Amino acid sequence: MSGDSCQLPLHRLCLQTQVTSTGSQAIRPSHEGIHGTVGNQGSASQMACPKSKTCSYRAAVGLGTKYVRLNVGGTLFYTTLQVLTRQDSMLKAMFSGRKEVFIDREGWILIDRSGKHFGSILTYLREEAVTLPPGMQGALELLAEAKYYLIQGLVELCQGGLQDQKEQSLCVIPVVTSAKEEERLIKACTKPVVKLLYNRSNNKYSYTSNSDDHLLKNIELFDKLSLSYNGRVLFIKDVIGDEICCWSFYGQGRKLAEVCCTSIVYATEKKQTKVEFPEARIYEETLNALFYETLPVPDDSLLEATRRRHAHSHTHCGFHSEEEEGPTPSGVDLRERVRRIHVKRYSTYDDRSLGH
Repeated sequence: MSGDSCQLPLHRLCLQTQVTSTGSQAIRPSHEGIHGTVGNQGSASQMACPKSKTCSYRAAVGLGTKYVRLNVGGTLFYTTLQVLTRQDSMLKAMFSGRKEVFIDREGWILIDRSGKHFGSILTYLREEAVTLPPGMQGALELLAEAKYYLIQGLVELCQGGLQDQKEQSLCVIPVVTSAKEEERLIKACTKPVVKLLYNRSNNKYSYTSNSDDHLLKNIELFDKLSLSYNGRVLFIKDVIGDEICCWSFYGQGRKLAEVCCTSIVYATEKKQTKVEFPEARIYEETLNALFYETLPVPDDSLLEATRRRHAHSHTHCGFHSEEEEGPTPSGVDLRERVRRIHVKRYSTYDDRSLGH
C-alpha cells in the first residue's frame, strides 16, 4: 500500500514531541515473525515520538505474522494475532484489515489509549474471564476501556461487578412500625438479627445525669456494629416499643438473648431512671448470635459452656442480673431458651458525679 503522507493524531506517547509528516513511501507486506519474548511489557515513556504511517494492518505486516507488538499509551504489549481477533471488537476490526492502524518505523502498533488496564483487556480476550480491579474506581476505569474497544462481554462483566459492589456497600437498617412488621422481618430473615429498641419518651421519672450520654453511646454502638457486620447480620431499629433502651438478639427466626440497659435509682429526693451502657455484653451477645449465621445451629455443649461462663462472671460482677426463660435443660435442648440480661433493677445510689 502506498499513499501520500498525512498528519497523524497526537498520541499520548508523543505529548512533548511535535508529530511530523513523512514522504510518500510504499509499505511492503512482510512475512517474517516479530522477534521477542511473548508476554513482556516495557515502558516507552522516554522514547521520542517516532514517525508513523496509517495503513491497513494486513497491508502493513501481512497475513503470515503470528505475534503483534502494541504500544498502548506508552506501555508496550506483545501478544498474538489470534487473541486480538478472537472476539468481535474494535481490536478485531483493526487487525483484520477493516480499520486503519498506526505503525511506527520500529513496527509497534500505536493505540492512543491508557495502557493501565490493557492487560486485563487481553486477559479477557484470551480467557473470556478476568478478575476485576479492586474498588469501584478501578472497575469504572476498566468499564470505560471495554466500551471503547467494543467488548460487550467485558462491559457486562464490569457492570455486574459494579452493581454487586453497590449492593454490598449499601447498609439498609429498617425501622419497624408495628409488632407484626417486626415479627415478619425476623421470621423471613435467614441471617442473625440484632434489634435496638430506644424510646426516650417512655420514661416516667427524670433521668440521671449520665443517662443521656449512655443512651447516645448505645445508639452509636448500634451504628458501628451495623457497618462492621453489614451483609452478615440484619440490624433493626425499634422506636415504638415500651422500653427505653433494650437490645434483642435473634438467630434462625427465634429470640436468643435480650440486654436491657435501664434501671430505677432511688435517690434521696425522688426516683430516677438510669440508662447503662454494657458495651462488653452487647459485643458478646452479638458474637453469640453469629453462631446462628449458618446451619447447623450450635449444639447444646457449646451453648451450655457459654451459659456457665456467663453465670460465673455475673455472680462476681454483681452489676447485671441474668435469667433464662423456657424449658429446663433436662426438658429440651438449650436452643429453645432465651437469655435475658438486665442491669440491676433497683439501686440506692445515684451515679451523679461530685459537684452536681
